[in-house]
Amino acid sequence: MTSLLGAGDIRRLAAAYDVRPTKRLGQNFVVDANTVRRIVRAADLQPDDVVVEVGPGLGSLTLGLLAEARRVVAVEIDPVLADALPRTVEERESSMLDRLEVVAADALSITSMPGPSPTALVANLPYNVAVPVVLHLLETMPSLRHGLVMVQAEVADRLVAPPGSRTYGVPSVKLAWWAATRRAGAVPRSVFWPVPNVDSALVAFQRHDPPETDADRLDVFALVDAAFAQRRKSLRAALAAHYGSAAAAASALEMAGIDPSARGEVLGVADFARLAGLAPPVRSPS
Repeated sequence: MTSLLGAGDIRRLAAAYDVRPTKRLGQNFVVDANTVRRIVRAADLQPDDVVVEVGPGLGSLTLGLLAEARRVVAVEIDPVLADALPRTVEERESSMLDRLEVVAADALSITSMPGPSPTALVANLPYNVAVPVVLHLLETMPSLRHGLVMVQAEVADRLVAPPGSRTYGVPSVKLAWWAATRRAGAVPRSVFWPVPNVDSALVAFQRHDPPETDADRLDVFALVDAAFAQRRKSLRAALAAHYGSAAAAASALEMAGIDPSARGEVLGVADFARLAGLAPPVRSPS
């Protein structure tokens, strides 16, 4: 059985490497082994999965993932932590070291991974970059089939929100382009060090084909951004600049079978894709 890290282990490692968790990097380390086991179970990994872990920190989750997957590629922005992780794995479970690859980089800057194509994303994500990291990796790594991420509870609500709900917005629509999502449970503050001042939650996703459309994805996403930039306004008003005028926006919406007086929060990703495909925005002369 894999020797997972506990609270004492985390503090010992932090002291050994002179690591002081910083808010700037969103560093809150999981110190409860049972929580790690729960995350790994919920990730539903298969023996052939190649897992991307963003922000492995001191290795709490990494050890649990190595026990279940074919390979783990850990992306760590902190050079001290990136250097320390292999040593921790070797100390706890040396037989798994050859299945670990550490990439010392900002996850938002990478577009490929060393070795076999990654198939799963499992991570305790820094809360300040959670949404852009998930969207970036799904965009740049089409081999990612599924995943489970731990994020701030409010962010989790936005990621899984359906059309028409209070928390539905840009993250909900853009993630829905790539994958089906569900909330996979809550995580108490007490399992972290340092203890965060927000609640956490797990979000599971399964990649699916994007909605059919004649539009480019970037055009669809630009439409989504415009619709929610003024979410209290009707789509006719919110998309006026996007289409050149309120009248042109209303015409485009009617062409797509969408009520111009509706708000963006009632449209699903397929609606945005259909609208973008049928009525492209007005483009300024170059």
